[in-house]
Amino acid sequence: MTTLLVLAKAPVAGRVKTRLTPPFRPEEAALLAEAALCDTLAAVLAAPVRRRVLVLDGVPGGWLPAGIEVIPQSGGGLDERLAAAFGLCTGPALLVGMDTPQLTPELLAPALAPDAWQGCDAWFGPALDGGFWALGLAAPDPALLLGVPMSVPETGAVQRARLLDAGLAVRDLPPLRDVDTARDATLVAAEAPDSRFAAALGRLAGAGAR
Repeated sequence: MTTLLVLAKAPVAGRVKTRLTPPFRPEEAALLAEAALCDTLAAVLAAPVRRRVLVLDGVPGGWLPAGIEVIPQSGGGLDERLAAAFGLCTGPALLVGMDTPQLTPELLAPALAPDAWQGCDAWFGPALDGGFWALGLAAPDPALLLGVPMSVPETGAVQRARLLDAGLAVRDLPPLRDVDTARDATLVAAEAPDSRFAAALGRLAGAGAR
């Protein structure tokens, strides 16, 4: 079975979701980050996988549910940290981030099905901002990520091309919106109205935070 990796930062004010400030204060952005991470981990816990690993920058808190293995992130740029996360795995692995609280087990299902790796070497989940929200590798190879420019509009295109150039058969997951800005937060909350993220955003909006 597949290992499911979550690359995340601990939801500490001033260190996460800095593009949400303003309109939100750093403490409020951290609350939204914590809600997004909790939604992500809930989806991970409900998915049929061999291992559930949180690759964390920071210290676990009360938001961490039971059943999640925690491993510290490596140093370096994002490409190096992603590569190191895959280096933890000896079999098929699927990696997601903490920026898509609308994530559900159903969205992950194609890449975690019993036949997910038959005739398939990689799964790719594009993000609407040009990045990617999911990356799966049948045979994790850190070299497939090293050197890919991160957090730029062409990140996803370059990463997917890297997979194809390596001769891998790639299948795609549905595109999702990352929560980077306040507008993203509003749109994602509308897509997942029953999520912890939507509830947290609603509380902040009701308190006049925006």
